[in-house]
Parts: sequence; C-alpha cells; structure tokens
Amino acid sequence: MNKPPDQQQAYKSKPTPASAWWLLSLAICFEIAGAIGLNFGEGFSLLLPTILALAAFAVALYLVSHVMKNLPVSVAYPIWAGGGTAGVALLGVIIFDESMDIFKALGIALVIIGVITINRNSDKKSGC
Repeated sequence: MNKPPDQQQAYKSKPTPASAWWLLSLAICFEIAGAIGLNFGEGFSLLLPTILALAAFAVALYLVSHVMKNLPVSVAYPIWAGGGTAGVALLGVIIFDESMDIFKALGIALVIIGVITINRNSDKKSGC
C-alpha cells in the first residue's frame, strides 16, 4: 500500500532547475510589490499598505530561500536584487511619475545587463 509523501519530506524537497527560475521570477515580483507597497504606506503611516508590503517581502524571502536550494547564492541573490531594483525603478516612473533621466536609464540598463551576464554564466556551468 502506497502512503502519501510525508509533509516534512515535501517541504524539504529541492525545486527542479526550471522551477527554481520560475520561483526566482515570482520572488522578484513579490520583492517589487513589497517596495511599491512601502511607498503607498507613506512611511508606515498607513496600516493596510504597510501590512501588504511586509507580507509581499515575506513571500519574496520564502520563495528565494527555496530557489537557493537549487541555484547558488552567488547567482540567485544578485538576480533577485537586480531584478527587483530595475523593476522598482521602472514602476516608480510609471506609477509615481518619478523622473527618468539618462543616468537613471543607464543605471537600469547596467543592472539588467549584469543580471543577464550572471544568468548566462550560470547556465553554462549548471547546465540549466
């Protein structure tokens, strides 16, 4: 008789390389949502946006912790941080009408180039 997998064992399982990249993408989205939520929270003065922002950050950390079971920290963390940085900068311009000058655009482009470079190097080494 087959028994269902133990919940503890399922929790400890490693994501596959493909699912690790999907989880990392999702973690970046939650990181961006958390940062945008902090801005809506107006310095922790509005309760609901603050709670939602903190929850988004908690989900992002949970997801990236699972990503690091399969991807090295030297790959996962810079991509997570860089993707979040670029996403927040772009959404700041779109949502909050923040300024975009040549230096900000260049900085975002360099972050994206760095993320792509790290990703290409890790793909060759890990076979993902």
